[in-house]
Amino acid sequence: MCPRRVRKTPEAARDDFWRSTIALDKRSAKSFIRINEKIRAREIRVIDENSEQLGIMVPFEALKIARERGLDLVEVSPSAVPPVCRIQDYGRFLYEKEKSDRAAKKKQKVIVVKEVKFSVTVDEHDYQTKKNQAVKFLAGGDKVKASLRFRGRQMAHRDLGYNIINRLIQDIGDAGIVEFMPRMEGTILHAILAPSKKQEAPKPKPPAPPQQAAAAPRPSVPQAQ
Repeated sequence: MCPRRVRKTPEAARDDFWRSTIALDKRSAKSFIRINEKIRAREIRVIDENSEQLGIMVPFEALKIARERGLDLVEVSPSAVPPVCRIQDYGRFLYEKEKSDRAAKKKQKVIVVKEVKFSVTVDEHDYQTKKNQAVKFLAGGDKVKASLRFRGRQMAHRDLGYNIINRLIQDIGDAGIVEFMPRMEGTILHAILAPSKKQEAPKPKPPAPPQQAAAAPRPSVPQAQ
């Protein structure tokens, strides 16, 4: 009797697909690095585990040295002429590489576009609140999309919407720069503001400590004869 085949849900099938894709990407990234017998260049420049230059040699000789030291021969700069290879522990090399990649990703600033919505009939208090929100977003390094939707007969008074968005741009001032001027898309008027790239003023140097005055020479006392 044949076992009953369990049909996966679309969500489970999608999860399995992405897991297999991520695993394949990791294997591909590791297999792209040539090590040991996979190095095919005729000559390579070799650096040992102590960052000492061993010179240019054929891969067989470099691999022999690496084996004698219980290490691997890793191609670290394949585009150089000749390619540069380092004698090191391949497992530790992958660990350090992944560690540096994670650190680089943490330093990357992800710019988010945050939307602030207005209406043609916005009152002054609501306008000031949303303007302050836009300034706060820009100060945090995010972009701001200021949008205004026209409803029904309001499309006949689009100049009122332009006045509100243009006022916002003027009120924000130096806190942001206009990346996209106000424009219509269907029934929505919007503009994109980006954080201003103002250079920080150099910090004033601390004042130098006051120099101590030189001690006055003591008057000589005549000795009694």
